[in-house]
Amino acid sequence: MKKNLLYLFAVLTIVASFSGCSEKQDFDQFDDLDITPTVEASIIYIESPENLINLAAGINFFTGDFNFDAFNEDFVAERVLEGLVIYELENTTSKPIDVSFQFLDAAGNILDTESFSIPPAPTAVLRREVAYGGATGRSIDIITNTSAIRVNAINQGDSTSVSSLPDPKIILRSSAQLRIRLK
Repeated sequence: MKKNLLYLFAVLTIVASFSGCSEKQDFDQFDDLDITPTVEASIIYIESPENLINLAAGINFFTGDFNFDAFNEDFVAERVLEGLVIYELENTTSKPIDVSFQFLDAAGNILDTESFSIPPAPTAVLRREVAYGGATGRSIDIITNTSAIRVNAINQGDSTSVSSLPDPKIILRSSAQLRIRLK
């Protein structure tokens, strides 16, 4: 009798599990998702000590082109909605310095330029945010077609003075925040 009761209970449990209160699964929910994360990336970091800057009064003490294909990779170029490029420049030297950042396409054409005039120390860190895409930004095509970044820095001061601050130098750094549509 116990055996029959146990057998009946097992059968009822199995039948109940197949006819339980479960909803039909909707695997098309992915189509309803709207995922747009913000991705951050460092672009450029350059340091130049004052003794190197003193060697180039009135001329470029630094000029360089940096390959930067991260923006125009298919995944980014086809999905980027808007971006923000952040520049931070710090000058602890005794020199006024002019700096320009240029975004270049694959053929070397200038897509965009951002220029800075930085007074000699003591100064605060100069920070500038430039928006691309969206309603108020520059064209998003600048971001998606950038293949290289050119940096030029000019010593607008003399070639002999030295800052009284410890370890005088100029620091140039930039980063980007991009909103990307994942699907």
